[in-house]
Amino acid sequence: MSWGFLRDLLSGVNKYSTGIGRIWVAVVFVFRLLVYVAAAENIWKYEHDEFECNIKQPGCENVCFDHFFPVSHIRLWALQLIMVSTPSLLVVFHVAYRENREKHHNQKLYKSPGEIDGGLLCTYLVSLILKTGFEIVFLVLFYKLYNGFKVPHLVKCDVRPCPNTVDCYISKPTEKMIFLYFLVATSCLCIVLNLSELSYLIFKYSIKCYLKRYIKRRQ
Repeated sequence: MSWGFLRDLLSGVNKYSTGIGRIWVAVVFVFRLLVYVAAAENIWKYEHDEFECNIKQPGCENVCFDHFFPVSHIRLWALQLIMVSTPSLLVVFHVAYRENREKHHNQKLYKSPGEIDGGLLCTYLVSLILKTGFEIVFLVLFYKLYNGFKVPHLVKCDVRPCPNTVDCYISKPTEKMIFLYFLVATSCLCIVLNLSELSYLIFKYSIKCYLKRYIKRRQ
């Protein structure tokens, strides 16, 4: 598939992000999207064809592969990339709504349509919460589906129609495990960045609201 739409989305979000948000965009684009397209996708490209069992019982190899890999690592990673990037559309849509509203009324209604304040601040905070939630859900999903973040060299399968316990071998397990660890590390980094940005925005605008109230009282 073409990842151009995701690249354009991240570029658009970058214009309305804080400094921490721009770091998040860079991490997603460079360390996740580019790594996925350039390297990881090729490693898992023929994972089913290269999955071998020491028996030629019809259907046994397919059933064992489905048992140990109910969802392909690389497809789940692609879905994760899409899901964690989608909440950023909320911010883009909200800014577009502000710009259209100004055109409709033919007057300046906001200091800047892309400035994070008021309703746009709430939308931005919701997008951060959703992105963090999706990251955590997918990490748990990876852990549950594959019994941890390891890719074994050998797996033993006794699922029917296999006549007995058979040994199955996974191709390039060390290489796959390195990229899986890289996936987990970048996901954790993105969670930390999202939580940092969320805390920063809440703290910043809490101080701003407090100062406004203080000034009003003094006046």
